[in-house]
Amino acid sequence: MKIVHRYVLKEHLGPLLFAVSALTSLMMLNFIAKKFPDLVGKGLPWTVIGEFLMLSLPFTLAMTLPMAVLVATLHAFSRFASENEITAFKASGVSMQLLVRPVILAAVVISLGMVWFNDQVMPRANHRLAQLQQDIARVKPTLALNEQVINEVVRGSLYLRAARIESGTNRMRDVTIYDLSDPTTRRSILADSGQLAFSRSGTDLILTLYDGHSMESQANAPQRLQRSFFTEDRILVRGIAAGLDRGSSDVGYKSDREYTICELNTRVQAAREPRDIAWRRLHLARNPGDSLATPPRERWPLADWYCAFTSRLAAFSSVPEAQAADLAAPAVLRVSTAPQQDPATRTPAAAPDYDSVVLEGLRFEYSSAQSQIDRYRVEIEKKFSIAASCVVFALLGAPIALRFPRGGVGLTIGVSLGVFAVYYVGLLVGESLSDRGIVDPAIAMWGANVLLGIVGVYLTARLGSEGSTHRGSESSEWWGRMIDGVKTKLRRKAA
Repeated sequence: MKIVHRYVLKEHLGPLLFAVSALTSLMMLNFIAKKFPDLVGKGLPWTVIGEFLMLSLPFTLAMTLPMAVLVATLHAFSRFASENEITAFKASGVSMQLLVRPVILAAVVISLGMVWFNDQVMPRANHRLAQLQQDIARVKPTLALNEQVINEVVRGSLYLRAARIESGTNRMRDVTIYDLSDPTTRRSILADSGQLAFSRSGTDLILTLYDGHSMESQANAPQRLQRSFFTEDRILVRGIAAGLDRGSSDVGYKSDREYTICELNTRVQAAREPRDIAWRRLHLARNPGDSLATPPRERWPLADWYCAFTSRLAAFSSVPEAQAADLAAPAVLRVSTAPQQDPATRTPAAAPDYDSVVLEGLRFEYSSAQSQIDRYRVEIEKKFSIAASCVVFALLGAPIALRFPRGGVGLTIGVSLGVFAVYYVGLLVGESLSDRGIVDPAIAMWGANVLLGIVGVYLTARLGSEGSTHRGSESSEWWGRMIDGVKTKLRRKAA
């Protein structure tokens, strides 16, 4: 059986690599098309653009790898069935469940690797990408001037108009400059011609004007006009094309997608205390004298188990204990340090008097804390659910391919698109419902996995139980015979 298992996995390797590269390339092209206007025209070196693309790759790969698992499974088992290798395996006494087993085990290994990838690699890449995007956003684009229009050289302070601009030599004809940098003075410069040039650093613009005059008036004396003539005049505009300044971004701020699982879980735990305080005060206002009720707790604490497991692994590794604790669960300030009392020993307290304004404030405090918890939990559950989808897709791919053996490439593309649409639409809808507080984050993120997983387990369990006739046991032929039988009955009734 080891030879059969190696053969099955070998047949999956090629389609898997091809699907990963093709799907990742397509999604990267879409991402680059959206970000292309922010990259071009700013004089960025190719190393910065390459770094931007590399940092965008982990998020794309996290989305395309589960897709590639489904595509590879569909393609491999569809080829097995179309070339009658499945018939040979059945004749040799190999059950279909045994044939699918190495694929499912390989999907489990990929899922475990994706959990680590989504937890460690992707947040760090997202954070560095956000910093790089902020640095690029501060880069001023290369100056582009148009003829016969008023061009804004410096926002709100310097404007330029030229009747003609020679693209090859940057020579200007009939030049007019409006200088509004000083609010108390209005200055206009008219020149017969001029020359555009950048300084050696490439950040400053040098305007050389020939045969012109300047007019200047004061705001407090508009009736007075000062006019001066020149043969050659030079204007220096600093910082017109500021270069890329790395490392000046706000490195302290992180979005939800830039945290690891344990960092998100730490913030969930920190937000629970103000939420529980607001909940207890609201409960006392609605139920006077009942101080023994406990606030609701989140179900399925998957992040707690994961962080406890990683902290134990860190304790056994070479990482020092203090550093391991920092990596597993970053310390945060607690809202209250009062000791917790056992509910069985607490005595009911008199409910304080709350007016409507205070109650509304408590409701707002509770909803805000709960919304923050749900937002963090959505990101936690999403990291796990996307990784687990590899196993779900492996369970779905093999039975569908074997039930429609003559589907070929059309079956692979059609089923893949359908399953992807159902799964990712389920994720988007679940995230939206969770953000509104309608559905628990765990149910929202795992709902599509559970539904598709049940279908996949059912289809995998029924592999090899298809009926057979003299024409074979193919599902497509069975459906064709059934449709022919219905048509025959309808013709007899019509006759």
